[in-house]
Amino acid sequence: MPRFRMTVEYDGTPYFGWQRQDNGPSVQGALEAAVRSLTGETVSIRGAGRTDSGVHAVGQVAHVDLSREWEPYKLRNALNAHLAMAKEAVSVLDAAAVTEDFDARFSALRRHYLYRIISRKARLALEHKRAWWVSKDIDHERMHEAAQMLVGRHDFTTFRSVHCQASSPVRTLDRLDVTRNGDLIEIRATAQSFLHNQIRSFAGTLKMAGEGSMTPKDVRNALEARDRKACGPVAPPDGLYFMQVDYPDVIPPRRHTKAETAEDMD
Repeated sequence: MPRFRMTVEYDGTPYFGWQRQDNGPSVQGALEAAVRSLTGETVSIRGAGRTDSGVHAVGQVAHVDLSREWEPYKLRNALNAHLAMAKEAVSVLDAAAVTEDFDARFSALRRHYLYRIISRKARLALEHKRAWWVSKDIDHERMHEAAQMLVGRHDFTTFRSVHCQASSPVRTLDRLDVTRNGDLIEIRATAQSFLHNQIRSFAGTLKMAGEGSMTPKDVRNALEARDRKACGPVAPPDGLYFMQVDYPDVIPPRRHTKAETAEDMD
């Protein structure tokens, strides 16, 4: 069966996350319904990461197997037409034919996420549900210094949900940078895979560092405690964006353990 890779953008606000479920709308379900409406086929679409309720994406990647060949641009346009008719907050940015050994999840080398914080006194209007509003002034340089305590290969038990289903808490975090432009503070994270709630746990802890209630050493101690109670509050999903996925045809591979290839969810 022909396999197609899709890059997908979505507003996560109206969805109960990426993964199809019985108790509410999902991004995966919206895409599968669009395929069914277009082709009459019932398919299972696999995504590169299972984002939680309220989390957004500008570069989620998914693949689907269809019964016949399509011109990729025609498939993209047709799916977007059906998504629009269904009033879904999902858009297929591009589609490409791929070989059957491509897997959106297991072929991924790195995933890139962005967490956005807006630090100002006034509440959010245009950015409501698009960023985490923090009314206090926070020091992004202090946040960045604290973030560097987390870069590298570690046991991230402190920073993963108690409901995380990954077989191991060990991950290699390639990048965790904090920058500021006016009121906007951006946290950018890169790794092959992430644990459930890992980035939002980072964001909540780094926000405490920016407020001065934690030092960079405190963040390091929290990591080494391997105890969920040492983590700061989990940041809301509003500010989290799944930005991009790297695959072998774009970025040279880096060695990872088997445990790091199994899960990705935030």
